[in-house]
Amino acid sequence: MTEHRRQPSRSGSAVWAIVITSIAGFITALDNLIVTTALPSIRKDLGGGLEDLEWTVSAYTLTFAVLLMFGASLGDRFGRRRLFAIGLAIFTGASAAAALAPGMSELITARAAQGVGAAIVTPLTLTLLSAAVPAERRGAAFGIWGAASGIAVATGPLIGGMLTQHLSWQWIFWVNVPIGLALIPLALLRLDESHGPHPSLDLVGTVLVSGGLFGIVYALVRGNADGWTSTPVLGGFFAGTALLIGFVLYELRAEHPMLPMRLFRHRSFSTINVASLLMFLGMFGAIFLLSQYLQTVGGYSPMQAGVRMLPWTAMPMIAGPLAGVLSDRIGGGPVVAVGMALNAVGLGLWALAVEPQVTYTHLLPALIVCGIGMGMFFAPSANLVMSTVRPEEQGIASGANNAIREVGGAIGVASLAAVFSAQGGYGSASLFVDGLVPALWVGAGAVAVAAALAFLMPRRHEAHGPAAGLATEDAPVAA
Repeated sequence: MTEHRRQPSRSGSAVWAIVITSIAGFITALDNLIVTTALPSIRKDLGGGLEDLEWTVSAYTLTFAVLLMFGASLGDRFGRRRLFAIGLAIFTGASAAAALAPGMSELITARAAQGVGAAIVTPLTLTLLSAAVPAERRGAAFGIWGAASGIAVATGPLIGGMLTQHLSWQWIFWVNVPIGLALIPLALLRLDESHGPHPSLDLVGTVLVSGGLFGIVYALVRGNADGWTSTPVLGGFFAGTALLIGFVLYELRAEHPMLPMRLFRHRSFSTINVASLLMFLGMFGAIFLLSQYLQTVGGYSPMQAGVRMLPWTAMPMIAGPLAGVLSDRIGGGPVVAVGMALNAVGLGLWALAVEPQVTYTHLLPALIVCGIGMGMFFAPSANLVMSTVRPEEQGIASGANNAIREVGGAIGVASLAAVFSAQGGYGSASLFVDGLVPALWVGAGAVAVAAALAFLMPRRHEAHGPAAGLATEDAPVAA
């Protein structure tokens, strides 16, 4: 009789954990791309130039990336449920601040705070879910969680466009507030508290990597405005590089490093992470500019632009499962490499097709090719990362890979926007295209290099290591 009472309680707890963590993963993943189709409206309303729009995107991805592993450590030390609720509170409050922002500076600051909250929430969704769901049901639970995050990324531009067009751009942030306010008490009441086995905080490592990445992104953003040989820009590059070197040296000696450098001794782990950085550099930078192209040059409304981006952003929902089956048969490396190559080809097709006056049908093949390429990249690449580490290191390996991807996105927005600004601008449709075309070729080149690295990756460990079967537990948080 006692056992009969306990079972529904455990089952109910698992259901609540799936619901709470999946919704939390959805809203944090959504904010990666929801802002893209709102950028022209934000620029029109708050003013500012390309540099401000870059920071509107990068402030979120950069803080998200550099604090992702630190957020997991905070949960391990102070309690995962407690920090999950705190992270939700930060994310929710920052979303309200972004919606109320009177100017670009305030909006950028709020976006950075959103990234802090997301960096705490996102890694803890997996640990909380794993603790609440029985092992025999964990695969299905992670599948639901991964699907929620995937749908968020796929529909982000569309949701952003709909809210911007029918309400206002502020609603892309307001939408998070009631969801966050509902999740906080639910998390405190329905999730069990837990702590990690190694509750240490790498404060020095976090400061070094945060400062280093900020310096480099700052220099890329300010390069055209201040001059590439100006003191602030050169200072940003040199200081950022020095801090990143210091981070690597410190992590090599730290007792409990945030990012164990020994992981990078495995050639496959190093290769897939470098390739992932380059992939996201080209992809995020291109999406940042192309969403504006559809509205500024194409004349589409925010919602129409979001709909027209679906062949790219939603295609992974179709191609992803097929890529997973294919990677089981031939190995993940070739599938990832082909996926990256298709992305490079897709960006090249965009560069060849974009003109001041061009129909959407001429652009559609490039979108579809990029979408298929993305779908072939995400699941097999996660499997490759997991297959190169021991089971007890899966969490930190997944966190490292996701952080590196987000860093690639932030650098990509800054780099491609710098090329765009140097060659074109917002003055006319022709001027916009003049800047967009070389930026797309730079993005295509970065992704092509990523594809080449993936083709050269050793294949003897692919999807056959001890962790291969667990890759679904560490699916991309911002795929």
